[in-house]
Amino acid sequence: MEKNLEIDVNNVPFKNRIGYGAGDFASNLIFTGFSFFLVYFYTDIINIPAAIVGTIMLVSRLFDGVTDIIMGVIVDRTKSRFGKARPWLLWMAVPFGVSAALVFFVPESNNLTLQVAYIFITYNLVSLFYTAINIPYGVLNSLITNNPYQRSLLNIARAFMANVGVIVVGQLVMPLVGFLGGGKEGWQYAFIILSIISTLLFLITFLSSKENVQPHNAQQHELKPALGALVRNRYWWLALLFGILLFVIMGLTFNSPVYYGKYILKDPSSIGTLIMCLIIPQFPTLFIMPKIVKRWGKRLTCQFGLICLAISYLLIQIDPYNMDLVFASNIIKGIGLAPLIGSFFAILADTVEYGEWKTGLRTEGLVYSAGSFGSKVGIGLGTAMVGWILGIGGYVGSSAAQPESALNAILSVSIYYPLIITVLTFIVLCFYKLDKIFPKILADLDSEKMGS
Repeated sequence: MEKNLEIDVNNVPFKNRIGYGAGDFASNLIFTGFSFFLVYFYTDIINIPAAIVGTIMLVSRLFDGVTDIIMGVIVDRTKSRFGKARPWLLWMAVPFGVSAALVFFVPESNNLTLQVAYIFITYNLVSLFYTAINIPYGVLNSLITNNPYQRSLLNIARAFMANVGVIVVGQLVMPLVGFLGGGKEGWQYAFIILSIISTLLFLITFLSSKENVQPHNAQQHELKPALGALVRNRYWWLALLFGILLFVIMGLTFNSPVYYGKYILKDPSSIGTLIMCLIIPQFPTLFIMPKIVKRWGKRLTCQFGLICLAISYLLIQIDPYNMDLVFASNIIKGIGLAPLIGSFFAILADTVEYGEWKTGLRTEGLVYSAGSFGSKVGIGLGTAMVGWILGIGGYVGSSAAQPESALNAILSVSIYYPLIITVLTFIVLCFYKLDKIFPKILADLDSEKMGS
């Protein structure tokens, strides 16, 4: 079986790229589902105060970041006949699926402390298993190929399949919940189904991938020097900061449609359309991205995406209550998100070679675990901001009408805060210049390998 999986690192076949992308389809069925609906489920179905939910999300993400680093070390030290990253997809697929379904089984109780404890425990449990499968999944990109263009193609396939997952979640979850009886039980059954599908998709990624890239220096590194090498990797720091800011934007973006459609547009049926306007434009954009990345490089491609985001936030301010204008703004936003989502993990992968070139140590697991920590902190902070700002604004869960302050809070997390963070992200990318020197880095590493 393993021989049949041999892949030319300079020409990864389409079926293997899609197979790799299936892992992000699996991830997004769960965590995009969480991003779109979990805060709403807690505030409007279980009636947990929004500020409490926001705090749980952020504290959990910070705790999750510690497990990311630990998992990165574990991956770097894993040895099996399947490699060091790939086997974790096999081992963790089922635990991840089971834990994801448990999140929606909050006990019926008048004891708020009991419910909050259950939410904290189950949310952190699924985050733990997600770390154990997603860190290796991210590392796998740098082990399938070290060709920067092929990595971009892999990440574009990953982003494409992720968007398929987002569409499935955005369009089918609410109707599926209703079809399955609505209320708490409807949400439980819906996410049991999504969890089973997610498990199967991760197994597909395991079966269609192979680790082909070996370190130029195969020595087993101790944790302290490996961490030291990571700290000296300045492009990893830039990628980390870029990731934190990007995922704060995504945390705000993905948590707001359910509130925006219900309370600003006053049409709950518009929620699915808002999500579709974000996702559908990403497909044609991802289709042309390989040529754009090849011509412009990753940095300029990402900055183009950020300009699109800024335009979308400025456009919607003309009339935030005009449904057609909001849909148009989301379409532009979707175009902007595609190059950002499609390039982030490729940028992170390139910092692996830079770190090896600069320090002599290759630490894929640590690079991706720390990068994943940044993305999770970003998502956690963005999600927490939604809960906190809604709480400050006086949002009342499951209420048919919200006070003016709550409506202003929804507008803030949907428009104003994302715009500010978009500008900051653009500035950070101005300092990223790895695209220009990466060919020399690969040439130097290859020369070192041939000379050893």
